[in-house]
Amino acid sequence: MKSFRNLIERQIQKAQAEGQLDNLPGAGKPLPDRSSEAGGDAAMNTAHRIMAQAGVLPEEFKIKKELDAARAEYPTLTDPEKRKAAMARLADLEMRYHMAQDARRSFMR
Repeated sequence: MKSFRNLIERQIQKAQAEGQLDNLPGAGKPLPDRSSEAGGDAAMNTAHRIMAQAGVLPEEFKIKKELDAARAEYPTLTDPEKRKAAMARLADLEMRYHMAQDARRSFMR
């Protein structure tokens, strides 16, 4: 274990000497507050953070946004045909949302 630490330390020193660690994004700024991640799974927290930084949302989150919007719109509809179409859309979004949740859960096991 000590030799592994030495190897890492040498690589860091080499990168510093070559200037590879100069002008990195966030240099001189405090680290972001990640106290909310303290109790969760470190791997999942890291994965979510990387996806958020890349501007990528899991399919489950995209569907959830659509579902919330469709739920908010439904009570405003008065035309029976539009309400029927909106109800079918809600059912489809609910099903897709639960399928995406199940897929994520089985993938993460």
